[in-house]
Amino acid sequence: MTTEIRANTVLPARRESITLHTADGLNLVGELSLPPEGAPKATLVLLHPLPTHGGMMDSHLYRKAAWRLPALADVAVLRFNTRGTASEAGRSDGEFDNGEGERFDVAAALEYAEFHDLPNVWLVGWSFGTDLALVHGCDPLVKGLFLISPPLRWSQPSHLQTWAESGKPVYCLVPEHDDNLRPDEARERFAAIPQAKVIPVEGAKHLLVGYAEEALDQLVAAVVPDVATPLPRTWDGPSTTHQVTIVGN
Repeated sequence: MTTEIRANTVLPARRESITLHTADGLNLVGELSLPPEGAPKATLVLLHPLPTHGGMMDSHLYRKAAWRLPALADVAVLRFNTRGTASEAGRSDGEFDNGEGERFDVAAALEYAEFHDLPNVWLVGWSFGTDLALVHGCDPLVKGLFLISPPLRWSQPSHLQTWAESGKPVYCLVPEHDDNLRPDEARERFAAIPQAKVIPVEGAKHLLVGYAEEALDQLVAAVVPDVATPLPRTWDGPSTTHQVTIVGN
């Protein structure tokens, strides 16, 4: 049966609820989604938008990534709630710490990926999550960085320099009408990272509502370029639907 892939479509994957343990003693709620069969080609570790403005592991791009990409692109998707953040899956321990204590959250996710031998790990940050990735994420395990709507609010020139010196690929998906950082300014700011590539999204705003498919296509093209994009918009096989219950932080 051919199914149109819609906002609430959930494609097959091997999914499990996980708990990340931070070095400062917190338990973080998360989920690992693996391809239905075989080993993943790559692993996406997702860092969500600002929890004080509704960001969480279920933010729309991230739940769609977890629901689609294991089946469509043979990748693993690890998403989780940073400290003090709640979603349908539950609330992580602790309290929001303006990007400081969250360094332990990023480290816990990468440690989980390393301990479980997840391959070809890429950090994916969205909004607040891009600052977490830039400031705390240049770890030897990380193969590359994919930033979505980066505001560069907490990131300092020294953090950009660290990524520049790493030589690791950096992709920046920047909405045309972002309230924080638009493509022309993004090109100027990210010039500090010679290997960074700024990808504008025409017509889009900060949260990329209505542009999820384009965002996921660009993400897959960067991380697993052997997978053809644009990704399929229909699915031949079993699927389900799920309506997420939005939980306030």
